[in-house]
This record gives sequence, structure tokens and C-alpha cells, in this order.
Amino acid sequence: MKWRKYFIPTTKETPKDATAASHILLLRAGLARQLAAGIYSYLPLGLRALRKAENIVREEMDRAGAVELRMPCLTPTTLWEETGRLETMSDILLRIDGSVGDWATGLVLGPTHEEIITDIARAYLKSYKQLPINLYQIQLKFRGEARPKSGVLRTREFLMKDAYSFHHDLETLDKEYENMYATYCRIFKRCGLPYTVVEAESGAMGGDVSHEFMVMTDAGEDLVAISEDRVYAANLERAAAAPPEAGQDDDTFAELEEVHTPGAGRVEDVCAVLGTQPRQMIKTLIYTGVAPASSRFDSDVAPASSRSEAVRVVALVRGDHEINEFKLAKAAGMMLELADPETIEEVTGALVGFAGPQGLVDKIDKLIIDREVTVLRDAASGANKTDYHVTGVNPGRDFPLDSAGTGPGRYGEKVVVADIRNVVDGDPAPIESRSPLHLRTAIEVGHIFMLGTKYSDSMGATCLDKNGRARPLIMGCYGIGVNRIMAAAIESHHDENGIIWPMSLAPFEVLVIALDSKDERANKVALEVHDELAAAGIDVLLDDRDERAGFKFKDADLIGIPLRVVVGKKSLAAGGVEVTERGKESKEIMPPEAAVEHVTKLVRQELNKLAQ
Repeated sequence: MKWRKYFIPTTKETPKDATAASHILLLRAGLARQLAAGIYSYLPLGLRALRKAENIVREEMDRAGAVELRMPCLTPTTLWEETGRLETMSDILLRIDGSVGDWATGLVLGPTHEEIITDIARAYLKSYKQLPINLYQIQLKFRGEARPKSGVLRTREFLMKDAYSFHHDLETLDKEYENMYATYCRIFKRCGLPYTVVEAESGAMGGDVSHEFMVMTDAGEDLVAISEDRVYAANLERAAAAPPEAGQDDDTFAELEEVHTPGAGRVEDVCAVLGTQPRQMIKTLIYTGVAPASSRFDSDVAPASSRSEAVRVVALVRGDHEINEFKLAKAAGMMLELADPETIEEVTGALVGFAGPQGLVDKIDKLIIDREVTVLRDAASGANKTDYHVTGVNPGRDFPLDSAGTGPGRYGEKVVVADIRNVVDGDPAPIESRSPLHLRTAIEVGHIFMLGTKYSDSMGATCLDKNGRARPLIMGCYGIGVNRIMAAAIESHHDENGIIWPMSLAPFEVLVIALDSKDERANKVALEVHDELAAAGIDVLLDDRDERAGFKFKDADLIGIPLRVVVGKKSLAAGGVEVTERGKESKEIMPPEAAVEHVTKLVRQELNKLAQ
């Protein structure tokens, strides 16, 4: 391929509002162009890189035994109503507008395809003999991102590989989950990504067992907790610290003392008045929710269709900690939201900012206490009285720590002690070593879930077991953001001059540069090297432009092709052509024929290394 006949619109200027390296270089190197917020055109170089990532994903999924299909982008809202996600995902669903009775009414652009694949499964998978099976596609997705940013890392249209496995028992689900875990490791290794696997929450997709594949970078939007010894890793939603160690066991407790704290509703303000530290305070947060009609809570929030009774929940955390709403929802058995000021005043008798745990258990439906709160001694909290706080608050004395309360079974399941907070930097990891946790930002490039029967239950997708009884299909779900692979590769492999592509994703593997377009001999040798490399199966680009050498070198660094063969008067006078690797200073002069053989060998060695 000759540069002059190709389309590579590079630019020197840093794009306005672009801060992530991948976003800047994506635009500067002519890989993509933004059409509107969160919507990109992939230009020829970008499309080549995207297709290489897509091909790696497809090859490894096929190798793992998955079967490819293609599902439509348009989805009837009736399917989303069956699963209850028309309501729970309404903020990201892009609806097709149409007049009353118009064909477009009642359609959405699919942000994910669980509903469609389950509809296919219930139509065709009737017997355990057809299982297990893993069906996948590589397809566009559309999501109503309110604030798309960081280039192609958060967009409204993106390319995704999503796979769904179907099983009649948990044993085969476990095996396929392990199969997909290993497959994802191969995919991201072949793509040259320095990935880390972390425990994760499933979110709106459902299920309990879940892992994310992360690439650590400052441009990432996800927070990951990794132990210093690298043994433990989890995203912030799921990450836990080791249980707190019990304090000294004595019976000396301070008495409750009420202190006037006018206008001091925030933790920092209260500490300034009381002369204490946030870690010695108890934050009391009032939530409201709707309890499921059934008490069953399979590691997921109850769907809207099964909700019934409104409840009030009080959550307690240390003053220097933040509530983790995923953990809180699990501990409560339902989704919760912060109560409005009127409800807070009704429950506590005070304005917002002055709530305390003492005396509230009989006024609410559930008291959920973070583990760290249980070991506090002589703490401070709100006094349930406007403009007042109290000191000398002690768990177990001033509020119950278990369901027994002050009498056998008094509170039933009303009091729960659980881990309901976000971890912070320096927390001990929940492993034997108690290695300190450190928080890092990361890009999520893949996510695998054990869905269980969340979708098959709601959509009536069953198959007959060995005894002829109808059983709900058990599902797994496995997603990869193909666009994100490309962006994560740029984030992980670049310098101040531009991209340094992994060989497997590089739009071209070798760049041949003819330094002087007027030098017939150099041009002839450059074309011969190009043609011989192409004949050897190498993706090669020939820079034959009538531009200065410095201009060509800057573009070469910017687009980041891994290997470079430079042909000019000096190299020919020295006995051949100059071979360099992007990102390395070493240069080697060798005869053109030897250069072709050497470069071909380097390309194949690197591709084999990534594939091992």
C-alpha cells in the first residue's frame, strides 16, 4: 500500500477538549474523526486496527468452541418489558420515535442483547441434549450516555463482542465460565494489553459471579483495588477490606453527652467543633426502598415486577468512609435511594446532618451497620436533634449490633452487620497476608458473568431435563469492548511522539520510507522492499510522499507502525537500508534482501510471542 494512494489525515495540533492519550492520538494520527458527541467515524488506519482486534476476538472465540451468529440492533420494547429492564435501563435506552401506529413505535436500539438471545433460546433450545452451547456475535451497540468522553472509551455507539452460554446444570456453566476466562486471557495477551483480572459486580446485567479484565491507566474511569502483593484485585464496587480487628475488651464507656453544634451538619464541620477525627464519628444515612414481594435475593436487586412494600433503612458507616450502594443493596435485599429531607426529619426528628443511630431501630424497617462501626468506642454522632451532636456513643449499648437487641429475638432480622463501605487506599486486603490495598484507575476491556436464570425465569426460557421436567435455562454472559481494545492499546503503548502499536493490532506491521522522492535509486529500492514484504504476507505501507525527511519521520512516529525500513542516499552508500523498531533508538544497516528477511522474521516472531 502506498501512502499517496491511501488516506491518513495526520495533524500536529492537539484536539480541543481531548485529554486522554488515546483520544488525542486517535485523532492526531488520523485513526478516527468525531462526528458528534460519543459518535465516531473510523478512518482507514483506525478501521484496520479495529478489524485486527475483531479478528483476534473471533479466532479465539471460535477456538473456544463458541458459535457465531448475528442479532439485530433494533429490539422491540416488549422483550425489555418481559425482563423489567425497560424501566431499570431507561436512562441509556435509545428509543425510535414514531407517530402513533408507526412501525418505529415500540423499538429501541440495543445497548445489549440478553433479551434477544433469550428469545432465540426459548424458541429453539428445548432439551438438555442440545446443551451446553455458547452463541456469540460482534455487533454494534447503542447507549444513551449522558456524558460521553475520553474518545472511544465512553461513546454512544460502539462495537462489542457479546456471548451467551446456555446450560442445564451449574457444573457445565462452571466449565464454560472457566473456558471463557482462559479465552479472554488469550485474547488480551494476543492484543498486547497489560491486563489485570479483578472480581466485579454484575450491575444491570445480573448474576453474582463476575470478573472484569482491566488495563491500568490514568485515562480509565473505573477504580480498582489491588493488593500490594498482587494476590487480590477487585473493582471498587466489589472490593472488600479485611474484617476489623476487635478493640480492647473492657467495660469502661463514656457517657452520652449532648453538644450544641449549630449549623455543623457535615462531618468536617462537626469534627472542628468537637475536636475529634472523622474516623471517630458515625455517619447515619437514611434510605428508602421497596421490599421484594419474595424474600429471595439471588445476589441481584429485585425486578420491578416483584416489588411491593415500601421500607425505611438506616445505614451506619464511619465518618471517613463512604457507602458502597452495591453492597448496601445486597445487605438490604433491595435497591435503595437516599431519603428526602422530609422523611429524614420524620424518622430522626431533626434536620439533615444531625441524625444519629441511638433510638432509631424501633422507627425503621432495617438497621444496617458497617463492620468498622462495630469496633468504635466513645464515638460521636448526630443527636437526632437539630443543631446538636452527641459524644460517647458506643455500639451495642446505644444501638443494637445483632438481631437480639435487649430481648430474645426482639428485632428479628431487623439488624444487620455487613461490609457496606468502599475500600480506601491502605486498607488491608481480605487475604491471609493482609497486604495493603491500593486504588488505581483502569479501562474495562472485558467482563464475564454467571447470569444464572435471571433472564430465562422472566422470559420463560426452559428446556426438558433428563427426567422430562421443564427447567429454566442457566446462562452465562461474556462481553468485550472491541473499540476499547484499540484505545487501551494506545494508552498502554505510546510516548511523547505518538503511538507504539503492538504488532498484532498495528494497522500496518512495517513502514518503508523513501526519504527523497526525487532519488530514483532510493525510490526503486524502497518499492522493491515494499513489494517483497507484501509478497511474504506482511502488512506493509510505503511512504512515497514528496515531503521532507523530518516530516515523514514525525508522521511515522505518530502513527506508530512497529517496524521501519528507511531507504536514502546515506543508507545505500553504507551498504543497504536502515531498519529500526518504533520506540527503540537502535538502528541497523543491512542489504535490502537481508532486511526483507530480517523484518519478516521479526514480525512473525512477535506475533507468535503474543499468541503463546
